[in-house]
Amino acid sequence: MPDRATVLRRLDWVKWVAIVDAVLLVPLVIAAIADAEGVIDILGPAHGFGFVALCALIGIGALEGLWGWWFLIVTIVTLGPPGSLIGEIRIRRRLQRRPA
Repeated sequence: MPDRATVLRRLDWVKWVAIVDAVLLVPLVIAAIADAEGVIDILGPAHGFGFVALCALIGIGALEGLWGWWFLIVTIVTLGPPGSLIGEIRIRRRLQRRPA
């Protein structure tokens, strides 16, 4: 069983990267709707980097046995921030119920 402190530290990283990526995703979607090519050219790659970083953090955590592969699948299916934040909350709650 992985160390609780290690899992919580990794979840903190996931949470902050997801928040930053969400902050980029919202204006990116708005820019796409408004057809603002210049904004899309900047925010698109930034969100892409955040998405890849999230997938890497979560995938490495799954490889290390910190959580299951479902976390990565949910993150990919929801395009990053929504799924990673849902997974992060779910894992934290599970850890709180488990005896220390």
